[in-house]
Amino acid sequence: MPFRGTENAVLDHVPAEVPLTVTVTEAKGLEATLDLSSALRAHGYQVSPHIAARMVKNETHAEDIATQLADAGIDRVFVIGGDAPVPVGEFTEALDVLRVFADTGTFQRTGIGGYPEGHAKIGNRELDTALAAKAPLATHVITQICFDAKTTLDWARRVYRDHPELEVTIGVPAPVSRQKLMRIAGGIGLGQSARFLRKQQNVIRKLIRPGGYRPDKLLRAFEPRLGEPDLNITGIHLFTFNELHGAEAWRQALLARLDAG
Repeated sequence: MPFRGTENAVLDHVPAEVPLTVTVTEAKGLEATLDLSSALRAHGYQVSPHIAARMVKNETHAEDIATQLADAGIDRVFVIGGDAPVPVGEFTEALDVLRVFADTGTFQRTGIGGYPEGHAKIGNRELDTALAAKAPLATHVITQICFDAKTTLDWARRVYRDHPELEVTIGVPAPVSRQKLMRIAGGIGLGQSARFLRKQQNVIRKLIRPGGYRPDKLLRAFEPRLGEPDLNITGIHLFTFNELHGAEAWRQALLARLDAG
């Protein structure tokens, strides 16, 4: 997230070969995400900024964003609709931005969001229709956090059946303390924080339990299934909640265990 100190925290704790995403918040605005993404790219990171459609005014604004990112050497992006109650302009959903970005030909990698457990405000049929419209304009889908591996795997199998060209990246929460999570929730702005907490109630209950959360058990449930050809799962995305030092230490320890067999 584009908070004060995030750039330095990345430089201090995250190796340059680790791909990054930079989320967008109503409190900070879209420019903060674009600026941090450009700064991190200048440091050598591969960065995928989140673009919330409801923060994009119109086609011209979307084209300007694509140009700004291209000038910074950024060739990947993640497009969401966004939760802002009132859009800043004409665009209201991710598809609006995806169409413009596709026309510009700027990005080699374009990600969209996926919802294995559904969405608090959108019905499953609507989600399926939206995914069908967005899939031809995207290269991959990153799932929202789901603590049931079977639910996520079943969803990935359906995505492969309907959209075999669309890669699936499984979103997993990195280790996080509840104190840190609450600070993040406050930092994204009161209104957005409340909507975040309401929308992610099941996730929050898991993450704020005493002692914090560790994703090891969840990853072990995914591990034996990741190579199955009817899933097209190509990677894991860590939601760090800006807990960069702890997330990277955990990632390095995990890699060491895997290397040791």
